Amino acid sequence: MPTDATPAPAPSDFERLEIQVGPHTHDALACGPADGDLVLLLHGWPEFADSWSEVLPALGAAGYRAVAVDQRGYAPGARPPRIADYAVPELVADALAFADSQGAGRFHLVSHDWGGMVAWALAGAHPERLKSLSVLATPHPEALNRAAAEDPTQHHRLDYVRFFRRADGAAEAALLADDAARLRAVYGGKIPEALVDDNLRRLSAPGALTATLNWYRAPESVISVPAGRIAVPTLFLWGSEDVALGRGAAASTGEWVDGPYRFEVLEGASHWLPEEVPGLVTPPILDHLARHA
Repeated sequence: MPTDATPAPAPSDFERLEIQVGPHTHDALACGPADGDLVLLLHGWPEFADSWSEVLPALGAAGYRAVAVDQRGYAPGARPPRIADYAVPELVADALAFADSQGAGRFHLVSHDWGGMVAWALAGAHPERLKSLSVLATPHPEALNRAAAEDPTQHHRLDYVRFFRRADGAAEAALLADDAARLRAVYGGKIPEALVDDNLRRLSAPGALTATLNWYRAPESVISVPAGRIAVPTLFLWGSEDVALGRGAAASTGEWVDGPYRFEVLEGASHWLPEEVPGLVTPPILDHLARHA
């Protein structure tokens, strides 16, 4: 199993930002010069901006303005009440507004898990805004749709999504029962314990877990994420031990990318790539950014 023993810098070591998007206030972490090319980093579920703690310093040291944002539902100041408020077009609009707040007309986008779904949708709809796209773990939604329809194993890998989509509170109750034992187990022991503890503390705040699960509930069906063909230069990194997103969807993602495309399998790595193997994901990200500056 690949490992990276370097401890993550504490969030206090980063520049802290508050980004205002309409009525919502998003917390963010930043590294690098203010005049560097923007690299916007989007986290997944159930993570926050500090899931990128070991990637941000390398981006900043390379001269980029790296900004990781607590997205809608995760930032305490950005938790609208309706499930519809978490539809993918709303999340894409947030991401574009994050870039706008940094004065970036065009920017690099790096993403993981649900952040990857947002990134695929943004890249398909707004290619003029991106210099490059880097996605960790998450196949193109259409590739995942097809794999789920054709492969029973991939279909059942997404059973957790079907459970999360229930709006009756059952998912929240199950995940938070027994001192959030099932929520803790989601990370599979791949994330530093201190970060898991901090994630659980934040997700246990009133309304927080529901807001994050609304990302799953807002689409019309399990993976109905609007994402067209991708014209921007794209890097896709996938761990061979990902328990949710299988090899078939990962391998076929390139069929939806018309621009320059690079696909790397990280053998032995799981789903939690930014935290588990930052030493493996950071070099290809930096190379991809440099090639498409």
